[in-house]
Amino acid sequence: MNFETLVYATDDAIATITLNRPDDLNTIVPPMTDELEAAVARAVRDPKVKVIVLRGAGRAFCAGFNFSGGFHQWDDKLTSGGTWDAGKDFMATCSPVLGWVPKFMSLWHSPKPVIAMVHGWCLGGGSEMALCADLVLMSEDARIGTPYSRMWGCHHAGMWVHRLGLAKAKELALTGRPLSGVEAVACGLVNKAVPFEQLEDEAYKLARELASIPLSQLAAMKLVVNQAFENQGLKSTQLLGSVLDGLMRNTPEALAFIEYAEKAGVPAAVAQRDALFGDYSQAEAANKPNPRNAYPSPKQA
Repeated sequence: MNFETLVYATDDAIATITLNRPDDLNTIVPPMTDELEAAVARAVRDPKVKVIVLRGAGRAFCAGFNFSGGFHQWDDKLTSGGTWDAGKDFMATCSPVLGWVPKFMSLWHSPKPVIAMVHGWCLGGGSEMALCADLVLMSEDARIGTPYSRMWGCHHAGMWVHRLGLAKAKELALTGRPLSGVEAVACGLVNKAVPFEQLEDEAYKLARELASIPLSQLAAMKLVVNQAFENQGLKSTQLLGSVLDGLMRNTPEALAFIEYAEKAGVPAAVAQRDALFGDYSQAEAANKPNPRNAYPSPKQA
């Protein structure tokens, strides 16, 4: 199977899935969510693979869903006659077959452990994807956040809630402020942060360590931890989040935001959204990922 938006490769017991839309910061467009699910399934079916590494090409892991075209890439699933269809949106986003959360959750449900290797920007839906992995490593200068907290979305995979304690989960849900890799480790959102120059080596060192453990042992330990969080209501959180995300994409303010983005461009829209907070695109250079920290696009096998 050839992929349009990612590259799948294996090396001994490690499968690597690389999001490969570097010119657009690996933003999510169809068919990326389908291809992610298919790539995970390929790794699960391969008896030689024991560990999966998820990463991004270019200077970002994933900057979230692409709305440069007004989100019209998803019209077939979300609209009727060019107008938002609440019922169609609900059925699509909550469907285990069509919804993007179930596709992100292929990482969670894989019996083989998944390591997310995060550099650069990891925003919105990209952060939801990364946090569905089992272990998340970040470069220290990377930024992970949910700008949709301010406009045009809601937590939908639930991991921002279930990985954090109440105080921090509430603070970040209400403000949408991004965290550096160092800050994300400090509040328990991710596992480890290292300088960008060490990130790749650190991720694959960890992958090799995991690959030395019997696969059945890895699967059992992953399952018992996952089940504990599912018993806490993870799936209910995801269901509510997916419904609210559709609603928040279609409030009068959200529609005006998208209309402005279509007319003035996405940079102008996000600048207006984030100006008061002074973060994301409006942050000083010291509070952004280093734009020189990038990975080359791998060749399609």
